[in-house]
Formats: sequence, C-alpha cells, structure tokens
Amino acid sequence: MYRKILVPLDGSKVAEGVLPHAKALAYSEGAELILLTVAANPAMDFAFSDPGLAQGAVQEQEQRSKTYIAALENDLKEAGFKTSTLLRIGSVAEVILGVAEELAVDVIAMSTHGRTGPARWLLGSIAERVVHNSKVPVLLIRARE
Repeated sequence: MYRKILVPLDGSKVAEGVLPHAKALAYSEGAELILLTVAANPAMDFAFSDPGLAQGAVQEQEQRSKTYIAALENDLKEAGFKTSTLLRIGSVAEVILGVAEELAVDVIAMSTHGRTGPARWLLGSIAERVVHNSKVPVLLIRARE
C-alpha cells in the first residue's frame, strides 16, 4: 500500500520524533523513506539591505542541511532501509506539498510541535497547512519536546 514515504525534517529533535514511526511503517510495507529538508530562503529578509549577506546565509543553510540529511541517510541505509534524500529551498509547507506531488508519494510522515493558542496563531502551523492541502494521507506525530 505504501511504497514511498515522504519524511520532512528540519534538523530538530522534535522533527525527528516521527522517525521511529516512519521506520516502522517503511519496514512493514517495504517502502522507501524519502527524507526532505527544506532550507527556508532568508534572502527576502536581507535582499534590500545586503544582497551579499543574503547569498551567504542561503549557502550556509544549504551546507548545514546537506550535512544533516546525509548523516541521517547513512544511518538509515546502514540499518537496511531504502532511503533517498532531497534538499529544497523555499516556503516549507509549499515545498513539502510540491515534492509529495512531484514524486507521487503514498504518505507524508511528519512531526508537529503541538503549539496551541497565541503561539500557533503567530507562528502558523506547517503541519496544518500540509494536512489541509495534501492529496495523500498525512501521518502526524505530536513530538515530545
């Protein structure tokens, strides 16, 4: 039923809370884990004040993301999981949804920070946007911080 599982990760332990669940699902289904990290583009914050600073920030974030996702991929492959990785830049929820459609994944597995009240209103919820706009099932795990 599930051949491709998209797992968005942001480098945090909270986001990694979904990994045991995604691994169990992949193991039971013989599915591929597709690890996605999205580097937000800070260029808009700096574009008018210092374009050079913006470019440097983007490159630094890309390198940090590549290192992070490669280490996770190696660990999962060593454990016997079929795994691939993607690094994209952009608006996180939109990138997750776009990659899900582009790769025709069967499920998106991700953690939620579990924010409520004003924090959720101010910060928004990537998980909520993904759930409401996804064309495939979304497995949400409320991570313990």
